[in-house]
Amino acid sequence: MSIKSEKEFIKKEIEKIEDASLLKLLRYLILFGNKNEGRISLEQYNKELEAAEAEIEKGEFVTNDELKMQMLKWQKEKSL
Repeated sequence: MSIKSEKEFIKKEIEKIEDASLLKLLRYLILFGNKNEGRISLEQYNKELEAAEAEIEKGEFVTNDELKMQMLKWQKEKSL
């Protein structure tokens, strides 16, 4: 696939997502990828860790079992 077709595919799939946690994960992946850096500073690492811990304390997370169930759901939807 060309880069243009990959982008179009990703845009279409993102529009279907209703899970805030998954969208947040994708956001972080994109931001990290766009940095064009292999590493982050210790200060940035600690800042991100604190933010993640705050989200966990607020209950804003997905358990491993929940993620597995979501993945199964995606697989079923994709096969339809």
